[in-house]
Amino acid sequence: MRFTSRLLAGALCIGLAAPAADACTRILYETGDGTYIVGRTLDWFEDTKSNLWVLPRGVKQNGGLGEGSLEWTSKYGSIVTTIYDIAGVDGMNEKGLVTNALYLAESDFGNARATGKPLLSIGGWMQYVLDNFATVAEAVEALRAEPFAIIAPILPDGKPAVGHLSISDKSGDSAIFEYLKGKLVIHHGHEYTVMTNSPPFDEQLAVTTYWDQVGGLAMLPGTHRASDRFARVSWNLNASPKFKDPRIAVASVFSIIRSVSVPLGIADPDRPNIASTTWRTVSDVARNRYYFESAFSPNIFWVDLDKLKFDKGAPVRKLDLTNRPIIAGESSDLFLDAKPYTFLGQ
Repeated sequence: MRFTSRLLAGALCIGLAAPAADACTRILYETGDGTYIVGRTLDWFEDTKSNLWVLPRGVKQNGGLGEGSLEWTSKYGSIVTTIYDIAGVDGMNEKGLVTNALYLAESDFGNARATGKPLLSIGGWMQYVLDNFATVAEAVEALRAEPFAIIAPILPDGKPAVGHLSISDKSGDSAIFEYLKGKLVIHHGHEYTVMTNSPPFDEQLAVTTYWDQVGGLAMLPGTHRASDRFARVSWNLNASPKFKDPRIAVASVFSIIRSVSVPLGIADPDRPNIASTTWRTVSDVARNRYYFESAFSPNIFWVDLDKLKFDKGAPVRKLDLTNRPIIAGESSDLFLDAKPYTFLGQ
């Protein structure tokens, strides 16, 4: 049963460089039958008017930065969650590649225009990956060559967008991409199952090593800071049973990411990694289901990718969530035809 009504208004984790607040968490969960599910939270200090989009194969895209922008045509169809309709921050393509963009204050993309490479807005970074790659290994090989340079333009609130990107696939392979001091850093391997925000990923791993020695049943850090959430969710993920029942496995992923969610109304303007959780997604790549849960709604809804039309020439479609509709159950038929969202430009 599904019902729809309108409430108030809606919910990146590609974030801001200064006092704006964001704190997101991403996990990669292995089920009891050897398949994988990705869960993430979106925490933000203001309404980012998030919507869901379905993009088919054959969509012509450009980097969103005018002359010199990167150009490509999508090989794969995808479902995407955007912020402000100018940046993709979460999604899954028809091959089971999952992407999650999260805030990273330390991001430094360098002087992109000085490289002479095609330019890509950070708002299109995630969409480029979904459009072009079927596996993590394929994406890592291509992106390691740095075929484009990223620019972080100004967001609607006047701050530059910054962030890092995680990707995973049906095999459980995982990679995390960060630009630090103008250089691309890639962490690639099945062991990279958790990502939050600051500090950079290698420092997060070092902090978590300490808490692994303490042991989660004895004590875990309890604040909403990114490093504390990283340690806490890492322990919970490793301690959680690997359920075989698909329904229970999805429920387990939701329970883990809810455990590090930040209650509504909690934010610290002086700490950019603390803000209220406004939505959560769960991507079940084995069953081609994309789940969405709004913090403002009593229900979870999902989209069965097998019910979507990804054929070249099929329309781009949009599910408008900006007025916080209450939606439940499988919702692929609620999308309406729309023009593609455009990437954050200058």
